[in-house]
Amino acid sequence: MAPTNFTSAPVFLLLGLVDGTDAHLLLFLLFLGVYLLNALGNLSMVVLVRSDRALRSPMYYFLGHLSLVDFGFATVTVPRLLVILLHLGQAVSFQACFAQMYFFVSYLLAAMSYDRAVAVCQPLRYVALMTPRRCATLVCASWAVAHLHSLLHTLLLSTLSYPRAAPVRHFFCDVTVMLSLATSDTSTAEMAIFSEGLAVVVAPLLLVTLSYVHILVMVLGVCSAGGRLRTFSTCGTRLVVVALFFGSVLSVYFRPSSAYSARHDRLASVVYAVITPTLNPFIYGLRNKEVKGALKRGLRWRAAP
Repeated sequence: MAPTNFTSAPVFLLLGLVDGTDAHLLLFLLFLGVYLLNALGNLSMVVLVRSDRALRSPMYYFLGHLSLVDFGFATVTVPRLLVILLHLGQAVSFQACFAQMYFFVSYLLAAMSYDRAVAVCQPLRYVALMTPRRCATLVCASWAVAHLHSLLHTLLLSTLSYPRAAPVRHFFCDVTVMLSLATSDTSTAEMAIFSEGLAVVVAPLLLVTLSYVHILVMVLGVCSAGGRLRTFSTCGTRLVVVALFFGSVLSVYFRPSSAYSARHDRLASVVYAVITPTLNPFIYGLRNKEVKGALKRGLRWRAAP
């Protein structure tokens, strides 16, 4: 099928997070607070990592990039959600809808888990293994895979046919939503998206899981009871966030379009698009002594005459 003619492209009408025609002031205030918390946490991490010399280790290098991605995650989706909660039914052009879909993916959690596994399991070789060049390669690879993944989805879905004015029971243009709206045959697009997505989502999930399992096994063998407790606390909270992110993603993307459920997709999307990007800077960075020290130094410098 020929690509969509953009001069007569359809318009998508976003209906938001909940059904109904009323404004939802309480939900607006809730998501506004979450978005401001996301911006505060993630942008603080980006600034601290770039400005403080004590945070020049590979772990914070990855965390700075993750914070930038997480802020982008929320910025792509939440501001429009806030508008929809006050004014139901926001029209989105074909181009804007697919641009939103394109910028909504990341694979940096896998690189971060690999870094932590090397730091714990091979501490004497950590500096030799996690060189600046290797760290930059891992980050570039994460960005490259994310862009290729998004490009494939966008190109495949943009060739499908859609109604002239398509109501979208969601708060952003997501892959499953666009498949459910298509009026042409989606079998080829579904198969390609499922196969490629399975590879680029399951592989990072396995790497993250294996890395943390390796860390826990190593800690159980060499640490004292107090050290084990601290490690379990740290790894446990990170694994909960990872499970929330990948679990919600898998529940949405890896099922046939015939099983599409607007209510389930909207709730799961809130988890991976809003909640986990907001939790990440606090779970991975702002609890660390080095980050707290950098934050105090930055505040003292700002307060100095």
